[in-house]
Amino acid sequence: MVTAAQPLLSPPAADVGRPRVTAVRYLGPNWYASVMGTAIVATAGAGLPGDVPGLRTVCTAVWALSALMLVTLLGARALHWTHHRDQARAHLLDPAMAPFYGCLAMALLAVGGGTLVVGGDWIGTRAAVAVDAVLFTAGTAVGLAAALAIPYLMVVRHRIRADQATPVWLLPVVAPMVSAAVGPLLVPHLPPGQPRATLLLGCFALFGLSLLATFVMLPVIFARLVTAGPLPLALTPTLFLVLGPLGQSTTAVGKFADFAPGVVPAPYDQGFGMLAVLYGVPVLGFALLWLCLAGALVARARRQGMGFAMTWWAFTFPVGTCVTGAESLARHTGLVAFDWLAVALYALLVAAWSVAAARTARGLVSGELLATPR
Repeated sequence: MVTAAQPLLSPPAADVGRPRVTAVRYLGPNWYASVMGTAIVATAGAGLPGDVPGLRTVCTAVWALSALMLVTLLGARALHWTHHRDQARAHLLDPAMAPFYGCLAMALLAVGGGTLVVGGDWIGTRAAVAVDAVLFTAGTAVGLAAALAIPYLMVVRHRIRADQATPVWLLPVVAPMVSAAVGPLLVPHLPPGQPRATLLLGCFALFGLSLLATFVMLPVIFARLVTAGPLPLALTPTLFLVLGPLGQSTTAVGKFADFAPGVVPAPYDQGFGMLAVLYGVPVLGFALLWLCLAGALVARARRQGMGFAMTWWAFTFPVGTCVTGAESLARHTGLVAFDWLAVALYALLVAAWSVAAARTARGLVSGELLATPR
């Protein structure tokens, strides 16, 4: 996601005449949001109610696209760090860009989870488990590092005014919640006993870590909105990022309830089932309230001339987590209303992804998205 506060650094003389290297100079960690947004289209679509002919095949193809995007972006970011370390350091010291390092972890986790949900249809269950295990481990490690390092930098190195608070600050602390939501998928593939219980309760600890950190951040973000007014136009889509921890935490508690029986002793296994409903319903209700508020502010910004930026990818992954959260509540409550909610939110997700993907492809072809920030 491109922000309005990217540092204006000119390419060093050593890069002149090296277009392939120079092209990635301004490729920030915000680009991982496109991988997350693509992967969630696949995993959310696979959990929709009913049996729509061809839907799972389409979801698997979208997962394959997200995996290809991840590999390509990892390579491009490696070139960025190798040839443009000054710009990479500038990103870390930029309070508007540094939080996007949480997107790397979530991109790894989203593609890994999609591999196990739909990727196994093409590569086989054994390979899917192996891929997901690697990506889950790497994504969780990176996510925990970001959840610690980025707030540390915000305290000791960044100089931030109260009116500069944005929902982007949530990205590093939400990454462990994504681990909490996708980690339980690996539980049945571990040996019974201690390994399964350790992974499940470890994911529950990640859930608590991320949830409490989100509770710390959200009041600051809302206070900034009501005291300083709407966000700058380019950053207005980031309001949708608030949906991420809400939808993902609802998804996570549903996964705990799915896999707890036979893994943790009674009565705690049944407690997870109660938590899935008693926590998920009110949190998803607040998510719908925030969706309407954010949508109204985005419509206002659009009327005032908000153009496309990579921040538009904020319309995808957070909405996708609400889809998976609604699907989870449909399973655990049996209410058809949640099925319909999941379908409606998924339609919104696909529309948002289609627009963001098309505009991003156009910007890449024209070179506008990788040009020197203005």
